[in-house]
Amino acid sequence: MIEKFQSHLTNNFSFLSGKKLLLATSGGLDSMVMAHLFKLLNFQIALAHCNFQLRGMESFEDQLFVQNYADANAIPVFITQFDTQSFANYYKLSTQVAARELRYNWFYELLKTHNYDYIITGHHADDNIETFLIHLVRGSGLVGFTGIPDKNKSVIRPLLAFSRDEISNYASANAVLWREDCSNASDKYLRNKIRHDLVTILKELNTNFLTSFQNTQKYLKEAQSMVEDAKIMIYKQVATEIEDEIHFDIEKLTKFPNYKLYLYQWLKEFRFSAWDDIYDLVTSQSGKQIFSGEFRLLKDRHFLILSPINKIDATEEYFIDENQKEVNLPIKLSFCTKDYNPNTDKSVIFVDIDKLKYPLVLKRFEKGAIFQSFGMNGKSKKVSKLFKDEKLSLLQKENTWILYSDNKIIWVVGIRQDERFKIEKTTKNSLQIALL
Repeated sequence: MIEKFQSHLTNNFSFLSGKKLLLATSGGLDSMVMAHLFKLLNFQIALAHCNFQLRGMESFEDQLFVQNYADANAIPVFITQFDTQSFANYYKLSTQVAARELRYNWFYELLKTHNYDYIITGHHADDNIETFLIHLVRGSGLVGFTGIPDKNKSVIRPLLAFSRDEISNYASANAVLWREDCSNASDKYLRNKIRHDLVTILKELNTNFLTSFQNTQKYLKEAQSMVEDAKIMIYKQVATEIEDEIHFDIEKLTKFPNYKLYLYQWLKEFRFSAWDDIYDLVTSQSGKQIFSGEFRLLKDRHFLILSPINKIDATEEYFIDENQKEVNLPIKLSFCTKDYNPNTDKSVIFVDIDKLKYPLVLKRFEKGAIFQSFGMNGKSKKVSKLFKDEKLSLLQKENTWILYSDNKIIWVVGIRQDERFKIEKTTKNSLQIALL
């Protein structure tokens, strides 16, 4: 196995040469064989052991075993202890998930503080089979069936090419000692039940099951890679990114027979879960929306619009004093005395300073708000009608701010100025207000 392992590293993990490696070492068979192999090949290694305090004295005996092995072989070792059960209870996690969170957070901390380059774990081919079957039992998309990645940022899993039997036979032939975790014998956990019962049957049905499975998983990974390529290409045709929003063109989207799959691939990272509702949104009436924790998907005429949920209180008011030259919240505005220039765009207005009463107030649109539209000779108009005329989406309406003086609208910011504060022939002092 040592020759096969060395060849495997040379062909697939050559970047590990000369790097500082942190080996996740439980004291079990897989991690101890891994430590033995890396030591024989003269890599620069250190061991990292987590005592999760879940098995009474056995947990501390594992800790002592790893410490003694490191001392006997002059290998640096890092050891920590976690109150895993309390952590799991506090954050309402399963014990397994809690342990994973704790150990990987600690591993990354060690990488940073001690300048190690990679975390090496002892996951092997049988772990891959078990993970696949767990996803099969619980339900999963294609990604769940592609297995445990051998490279994932700073985490490297070089034993995935080896079976549990290969590792066990190597340990026996080379007098590699390890600690047996008694919880591995219990069928309390789903993984153990799959390992003891289901995998055993599959291997009896096909003596080459492991090889067949690895080939199947290779094809699944290739299929997933193709999905990723298609996801990016179709996104470029369908989606437009506007500031912090993504607009999906429904007409272009629905030309693809599998558009629901693309929506899933694009939106899953935003923690949506009501997939049937999302797919129905494509054909629903304008204004309907679906929420995840921090995002929402809105149907607006011909688009699905993905945006962050606005955290600013819609009733919040922002006051602007006479001497302020700039405000940064909730939007950026600048104020400066300047000669009137009629050739400006919608992001700049000029007002008669002497008509203003301070403090000015910046707030959201309120239902029923009325202003005198610039150029309409004093005729009143509802702001909601202005929004309709401008064909603003629901998101654009919600993100529009209005500047007031003495409860009178000065500016529907970025859209239309009020007639009452305009520059006239009698104006002595003009103020430029610009949306930055």
